[in-house]
Amino acid sequence: MASSVCLPVMDCRWFEWNFLGKKVHNLALKSSEKKLTTLEGVGLQTALAFNAEGSTLATGGEDGHLRVFKWPSMEIILDQTDVHTTVRDLDFSSDAKSLVSLGNSGPCRVWDLTSSKVEVNLPREDGEVFGFCKFGRNADNTQLLYITAMHGGHGKIITWNTESWKRVGAKRIIRGAISAFDVSTDGKLLAIGTVGGDILVLTSSNMRSAEDDQESALWKCHCCSVLSQDSRFLISASFDNTARVTPIEGKKKNGLSVRLIIFVILLAIMALHQHKRGYESLGLGSF
Repeated sequence: MASSVCLPVMDCRWFEWNFLGKKVHNLALKSSEKKLTTLEGVGLQTALAFNAEGSTLATGGEDGHLRVFKWPSMEIILDQTDVHTTVRDLDFSSDAKSLVSLGNSGPCRVWDLTSSKVEVNLPREDGEVFGFCKFGRNADNTQLLYITAMHGGHGKIITWNTESWKRVGAKRIIRGAISAFDVSTDGKLLAIGTVGGDILVLTSSNMRSAEDDQESALWKCHCCSVLSQDSRFLISASFDNTARVTPIEGKKKNGLSVRLIIFVILLAIMALHQHKRGYESLGLGSF
């Protein structure tokens, strides 16, 4: 049995799902009797993230309220109002000591979860509109922070050094907005979805295409993209209530977790419509 969290309009709900028999595609998903009382009546939550170990949960609301809890005890670590106008994206550092939060306006904030205070504010340059934020790492295992931005009609990826908190790189990737973004577990690949429906997988060291899938352009838009733990597959969902698994060429077949893929697809579909408001606030329109 496993658990997942869904973010309806007013309350967060706890769901449980079981594998029925030995076939991994036989799933039963049901609402749990357990209640997330600390997240009842909090309004629409537009961002959710777990740390790598699944021991800490962060949620961000349409009202700009940021909450961080120990999971599953729901003991409060951080409770801060008016962090952003609306919280758009959240991500934990690999050691879970820092949390990055991003809104639909203003700077990106990095939180020190030990002190529960803002460690640094990362400003936008003139004309930039931030989209997504993800921690990653380079070849020597040094931690980096990636932020996507819309700037001058192009979607770009900005790289930040997490020791000096200075920009160390920025590159235009596509014409138009980036509508989904993820970083592989090993930090070697970056995956993006576009409002036109395309999927691009980039090598993080040079920001060049490692894989692309233009057949997905038949989709309305990608709203969620997640790379599998071994970077062999990209799981993505779109606003037309469909999900897709795209293989990444050249990866060794060493233990893909099919259960992980199914789990991520379920979460993506659950979160699908909650993220839609965030895209519309960036002027991406209705899909």
